[in-house]
Amino acid sequence: MTDRAMSEEAMLTSLRDIHLPAEAAGGFIADVAVAVGMASLLALALAGILRALSLQRKSAAKVTLSDRIAALAQLPEREKRVALLHLLRARAPERYSALRGPIYQPGGGIDVATLEAEVNRLV
Repeated sequence: MTDRAMSEEAMLTSLRDIHLPAEAAGGFIADVAVAVGMASLLALALAGILRALSLQRKSAAKVTLSDRIAALAQLPEREKRVALLHLLRARAPERYSALRGPIYQPGGGIDVATLEAEVNRLV
């Protein structure tokens, strides 16, 4: 290069001579790899967003067993028995399996007082 300043016309002419290759390094394989990578990132992002939207939010106030037992007080005896059996089965399955024999007998099976005593032991 010379120490002389180039004229504007000479500089523009020299810039027009720069040509980039028509085919990038890697060619078609590089294009496919980029497309697959971008699609994978998009799929991961979409899956993350859908997972975040579909998760159930935990309630601020959890209902305790004592609260559930107190709510059963106003139910009729038949529904109360069924609800107490469900609570017992969920909280103490071994005790439920010991008591479930008389459930299916004619005449009602286990009385509500016995079931309430069993569930109250779990509190």
